[in-house]
Amino acid sequence: MLLVAVCLVAANMRPAITGLGPLLDQIGADTGMSVSTLGVLAAVPLVAWALFSPLAHDLSRRFGQPRVLMWSLVVLLAGTLVRSIPGPIVSLWVGTAIIGIGIAIINVLMPAVVKRDFPTHVPAVTAAYTALLAGLGAVSSGVVVPISHIPVGGEPAGWRFALLVTGAALLPFAIGGWWWAHRGAAKAHDRAAAPQGRTGIWSDPIAWLVAVYMGLQASMFYMFVTWLAPLSMSIGRAEVVAGIDVMVYQLFSLAGCLLLPLILRGGLERWAPALIPSLAIVGVAGLMIAPDAVLLWASLIGLTGGATLAMSLTLMAQRARDHDASAALSGMSQSVGYVIAALGPVAFGALHSLTGDWLASLALVLAVLAALTVVGVFAGRDRFVLDRP
Repeated sequence: MLLVAVCLVAANMRPAITGLGPLLDQIGADTGMSVSTLGVLAAVPLVAWALFSPLAHDLSRRFGQPRVLMWSLVVLLAGTLVRSIPGPIVSLWVGTAIIGIGIAIINVLMPAVVKRDFPTHVPAVTAAYTALLAGLGAVSSGVVVPISHIPVGGEPAGWRFALLVTGAALLPFAIGGWWWAHRGAAKAHDRAAAPQGRTGIWSDPIAWLVAVYMGLQASMFYMFVTWLAPLSMSIGRAEVVAGIDVMVYQLFSLAGCLLLPLILRGGLERWAPALIPSLAIVGVAGLMIAPDAVLLWASLIGLTGGATLAMSLTLMAQRARDHDASAALSGMSQSVGYVIAALGPVAFGALHSLTGDWLASLALVLAVLAALTVVGVFAGRDRFVLDRP
């Protein structure tokens, strides 16, 4: 039941976010927001993740991981409802921020939950929940535009209704499943002493490697989640087809998550963080040279996106000796990582606005992938955070 609960939580970690990209044109037309402003809107959850991730470790030590994670799911549901309130556009911004806060805490605690409850199966369980995370995020991207066109009272349902359906449909099941799996759980088991967990982690060089790796891969992933649909439409693909392009991109991310445990065997484990970005480098170069083959290139980029996400979360567990250190590493690395990641969609959109095409934006992604490869060389070494001679 605990594994089922973990999977239900994972299924709700991305649909509220990934449905936004395919609807950017509709939101812009309805609200009058510019391309640059839409890029900022897409970055709001990432900023929230950067700001609130450091709180997750302290909250879990004070109230227990099960309770904090359940209330984070409730916050996520509240944000999804607020975002879809008709009327002033402020609800879109406030709801998106609340969504980001809820997911920020969940993002941090999940690697620690896996470390604590599945200590001998960390890569496999991490792959399973990141695959669900990516898979349901992909479904959200693929169905959100058709849902927005469903006729309601003679008019299309609209983007608010579509975001509500894709973001909130499975959340009650996750809240109920998590409560059922942890009913009666005491919070004391999360109160292990970790004198260096909250401060020492910020001066640990291994933690910084994991953090930068996390940030670079997330930046690449969210640049494409946000802007792949507009890019596809710019080469003549219809709005619904462009949404499917984003879905395919994320389905291949799912495949990348599932394939990671096969890579993390033998001598490849040491070099996996550095080797995985090579597929995306080929994909981005292909988009620059032959954009009409967008599905092929998006598939390669998606494989890297899923595998590097799973790799980041695996590093958060593998580079810690216990679940408390893992929670500290997860909070620190996601806080730093999402500061880096939040810049990605904004910079990608700004470069497109400045140049009028996508080449400069895609060149930015290539630079990110090159840096990710270099950091991966060092992050792959078998070292532990908070180890002292």
